[in-house]
Amino acid sequence: MSANPSFFKRICLFIWNTLNGIRKFILNLIFFGFLAIILITIGSSEDIQVEENSALVLNLAGSIVDQKQQVDPIEAALKQGNNGSSDGEILLADIIYVIDNATHDNRISTIVLDLAELKRAGISKLQSIGDALNRFKESGKKVVAIGNYYEQNQYFLASFADTIYLNPQGSVSLDGLSMYNQYFKSALEKLKIKAHIFRVGTFKSAVEPYMRDDMSDAAREASSALLADVWQSYTQTVAENRQIDANTLVLDSANYLAQLDKAEGDSATMAINMKWVDTLATDEEFRKVMLDTVGKEKSGDSFKQVSFYDYLTLVTPLPSFVEQDSVGIIVASGTILNGNQPAGQIGGDSTAELLRKARFDKHIKALVLRVDSPGGSAFASEQIRQELLTLKAAGKPVVVSMGSLAASGGYWISASADYIFATPTTLTGSIGIFGMITTFEDSLASLGIHTDGVSTSEWAGLSVTRTLSPQIESVIQRHIERGYLDFISLVAKERKMTLEQVDSIAQGRVWSGKKALELGLVDELGDIDQAVAKAAKLADLSLFDTRVIEQELTPEQRFVQQMFASVSAYLPASLSHSTLLEQMLAQWTGSLKTIAAFNDPNHVYVYCDSCAIN
Repeated sequence: MSANPSFFKRICLFIWNTLNGIRKFILNLIFFGFLAIILITIGSSEDIQVEENSALVLNLAGSIVDQKQQVDPIEAALKQGNNGSSDGEILLADIIYVIDNATHDNRISTIVLDLAELKRAGISKLQSIGDALNRFKESGKKVVAIGNYYEQNQYFLASFADTIYLNPQGSVSLDGLSMYNQYFKSALEKLKIKAHIFRVGTFKSAVEPYMRDDMSDAAREASSALLADVWQSYTQTVAENRQIDANTLVLDSANYLAQLDKAEGDSATMAINMKWVDTLATDEEFRKVMLDTVGKEKSGDSFKQVSFYDYLTLVTPLPSFVEQDSVGIIVASGTILNGNQPAGQIGGDSTAELLRKARFDKHIKALVLRVDSPGGSAFASEQIRQELLTLKAAGKPVVVSMGSLAASGGYWISASADYIFATPTTLTGSIGIFGMITTFEDSLASLGIHTDGVSTSEWAGLSVTRTLSPQIESVIQRHIERGYLDFISLVAKERKMTLEQVDSIAQGRVWSGKKALELGLVDELGDIDQAVAKAAKLADLSLFDTRVIEQELTPEQRFVQQMFASVSAYLPASLSHSTLLEQMLAQWTGSLKTIAAFNDPNHVYVYCDSCAIN
């Protein structure tokens, strides 16, 4: 009887050896394939050379952010390789560092703004880049912009150029700003889904889509005022840059048609007539202009140039091994969620841990908290604020630098700072609070599904499959009201205002940074450089470094990311670009992911859903 087990064993060994051989073959194929690509890359790559009188080409691709989101190393390499990708992210700090370095680099005489792949970027971030471009121009150097088409964000940045070139078949698209939401009240009624809404704040419109079919008068009033304020900043900046009338940037349909007729229907000619651009030029004509401006490169037929990504690689400073007194910088970017969250997001535990790291680091003498957030979990927001208070109690000043957005929970974590900077177009405030529970008892009943049973208390039986009693709703509403009182109380205490004063400007209303300064919600208009200088002054530092305190990749993650980044240029372009359908799906699912990620233990949120300006 021993023959049968031996035969069975031989069959199993044969199968295992076959599968193992295939596994090894595939792994070796992948490993040696990538190794070959790496060797080719190393063997064929040349040191980055910057010739005298070169142009720095700011080919900014993707979204401009204060902190990159943590992604899979392979995906990061595909999206953020040396040539950039419209799906990737670029650090605002890197852009400003590159421009400021080029300002003092005698080899760089011109900056070329190539913004075709620039996607999402808040106006405040673009203004910071514009300020750096102005510093570059003040040094006696030139900035030019080239494009086949300029959409609104791209044009705002292009307006800082001395000369704007447009393709003869191109156009400039300036539409203004808008805030539109989808409303689901009727859809929920048809689906027999009950949305139990709890909120405090006349202008807290984050939950309006679930309780209305249109925008409320209060939300319309607040949104209109906010858009007008931000748009005024946009048009005023562009008009001053271009030396034109701000009222000529966005025309009504009748005037637009008249100008288009004057240009015989040619959008590019219309852009010239409106002084939106300076010169019409094809790619070849622009190449010849730049050849006359900076000269021809040693190898090839183009003008002398270095790309943003290559120049960043060249000028990025080596890490210092001798630590000295520093101003720490912590970026709080994204939705505020409970627990530990990856880089590029805010977690109650993970962000608090970064603050503790700053507190126990003897070389960190002051901190700048860079906030770019619409808020989120009330619990996590308070957890972060408590850690900020502990940091201050340790004798380390805290200065907040608000980016594009520091609203609701974003303002909650900012309020206790020693000093708050905002930009004129920062969206802030939204001091309000809400909670929402959806139940599906009627929807399930229509399908013949019912919930019944027993419990030791009415609390134990809470479920999305059962209706909420009026008594339970009253208890939840009372918690929300208490949360609002806590919010306006901390603002009143930290901003030295009365509860009545805070309540009058709170109610969930969103303000621009310029208006927030008038209302006393922030201390000064300025960007992160001013915030760093203020933090150093509060800490009595004359000589200091700045150090970003952030979550770090493991050595394994860094190795894989660097390895794939070095070969990303050899991979098919189709791997690093998403289709239009994928982009649309990502946009549609983005809001659903945000809501699904909400994890406050008390289901109480300080979140600004109305802060998305298009």
